[in-house]
Amino acid sequence: MLYRFDGREPRVGKESYVSEHAVLIGDIKVGDNCYVGPGAILRADYGAIEIGDGSAVEESVTMHVPPDETCWIGKKVTLGHGSIVHSKTIGDFAVIGMGAILSLWVEIGEHSIVAEGTFIKMKQQFPGGVVIAGSPAQIVRPVSARDNQHWERWKQLYIDMAKKYLTLGTQRIG
Repeated sequence: MLYRFDGREPRVGKESYVSEHAVLIGDIKVGDNCYVGPGAILRADYGAIEIGDGSAVEESVTMHVPPDETCWIGKKVTLGHGSIVHSKTIGDFAVIGMGAILSLWVEIGEHSIVAEGTFIKMKQQFPGGVVIAGSPAQIVRPVSARDNQHWERWKQLYIDMAKKYLTLGTQRIG
């Protein structure tokens, strides 16, 4: 569901799927070929959220942004199931694992992977091309070519799934 608030309203790009069970409030821009799954809550009531082309916001992701600021999500970013994102920037092709928590003003570089359940403290910054894990978060190793190949496959799966949801739709049966 898309909601206007205080003159701010969501905009959804072409060939992007937003579940009717997701909630998008305020100044949100979803790029082209994106997937926003059921239970996702994106709230930009006094700031803005921008999501790059080909990104996936999986089920039960929560996003919010501080007043008068923008949370920028790059292209082909994966926000895993149940993650909480208050970050400032997530670079292109990054992966945020299931259940990860990114506190206020966090910056994640492109092609980085945040492991499942990781907790990233306020204002932490990480460069591109690293795997980040733990609580508190720390760099554990560089991203490998194999990591990138694996995640490129999953990113394309969500782009294709968005198109399929738009083409086929869903039918309530109960």
